[in-house]
Amino acid sequence: MQRIRFGMLGLNFGRHIVDSLTTGPARNVIDLAQVCDRDRDRAHAIGDRLHLPTAYDLDELLADDSLEAIGVFTGPAGRAEMIRKIIRAGKHVMTTKPFEVNSEAALDVLEEANYLGKVVHLNSPSPLMPPNLQQAFKWQKQYELGRPVACRRDVWASYREKADGTWMDDPKLCPVAPMFRLGIYLVNDMIRLLGEVETVQVTHSRVFTGRPTADNAQLTLQFRSGSIGSIFASFCVDDNRPYGNAMTLNYERGTIYQNVNPCSIEQLNERRMTLVTTAGRKPVLEHVTLDTDSGQYQWDVFSRAIRGEKLEDAVTPKQVVAGLRVVEAMSRAAESGRTERVESV
Repeated sequence: MQRIRFGMLGLNFGRHIVDSLTTGPARNVIDLAQVCDRDRDRAHAIGDRLHLPTAYDLDELLADDSLEAIGVFTGPAGRAEMIRKIIRAGKHVMTTKPFEVNSEAALDVLEEANYLGKVVHLNSPSPLMPPNLQQAFKWQKQYELGRPVACRRDVWASYREKADGTWMDDPKLCPVAPMFRLGIYLVNDMIRLLGEVETVQVTHSRVFTGRPTADNAQLTLQFRSGSIGSIFASFCVDDNRPYGNAMTLNYERGTIYQNVNPCSIEQLNERRMTLVTTAGRKPVLEHVTLDTDSGQYQWDVFSRAIRGEKLEDAVTPKQVVAGLRVVEAMSRAAESGRTERVESV
């Protein structure tokens, strides 16, 4: 299959994506052909290193008819309009979480992309269900675990950031920052597992950060099914296990654990899932170790979709926007201190 000629917009966070496209397996399906950033020094530093042409704004990228797709790795505010410009220029899009701060704008542009036949993918929620969620559904069916009752998720890292005037300093553009920047993966996963969220509550604080936004947060979710979820996301913890994405998922007749309580130093960064159940029969204890986790960029899937493959069970615009509706309710809850209702998509 011919590689997708690809232009990269946004080289601050996007520089990490550039590295994966030039040194990882993604280079087998993506041909990085041009890089773009409004910071000219940054654009030239990366472009010169990789011997790639550089651009300084989106219009320059769109003027290159050879590019089939654009990677959008700028801040989330206003991203929908940027993507609309790209798809109307006839190109596909790969972008990152969080997709947008405005859920209505997000839904509108994703539906337009479908109408135009343009592919818009992001890493969370990923276009196809990630392996850990696939495994959870497999066990649920195989062992007749029944309905999900509750889910607890944790993600942390150790950041000691300073204010820099970017969108990450603005509580309106980056509400409950550790949840918006890290916990959003877990919000999207939880929606896929438990369905539509009805209400949210939030607690957040500033412990170490030099930014005016939070660095420590807890989110509680009430699902329309009656299931309850909670997510802890923090930039304050250094335990040699960053981004562990721990999960405890309770069903009527069993519990699934992911990356919970490693038993040895060697297991610290394993993507390990464990099922414990009686399932109405003899006790069962089953383990699997996964190659990848949720939140990965599915470059091969992106390439296949652009080449016309029909993706079965692909994430829908409404599923993408469901997570953004939770973020909007979370933002209101952070200001009001009350439980806030999540608008249906």
